Amino acid sequence: MTTSRRAAAERLRKRVDFLAAAAGSKVTAAAFVLQGRTRGDTGPPRVGFTVSKKVGNAVERNRVRRRLREVVRLSDAECLLAGNDYVLIGRRGALQIPFARLTEDFAGALVRMNARRGERPARRHQSPT
Repeated sequence: MTTSRRAAAERLRKRVDFLAAAAGSKVTAAAFVLQGRTRGDTGPPRVGFTVSKKVGNAVERNRVRRRLREVVRLSDAECLLAGNDYVLIGRRGALQIPFARLTEDFAGALVRMNARRGERPARRHQSPT
């Protein structure tokens, strides 16, 4: 039995990639800031996570990072566009916001970011008639 699996997003690990994403477009939400840029290739999307010491001690920062990683893992595959880098900067609010709202905020942030760039994920929209 075969199951359809999406190609997993790769991780950003180099500082240069984080800085390049910071120079791109930004979308804010209550629990995070989403930064993104188009790389210009057709490789898989790459995602990076960062949480500063302003958020709290190491335990709190790791909790925020784990929640954000899970949100990306569960996100709709079509919203993460190939050839793009995304960076999520965690905020303290990520600890108090319910996970369902965090997931909705991430999906909305991706839609807003892609709309600003003029790129649209593959979705079926009904045209108003």
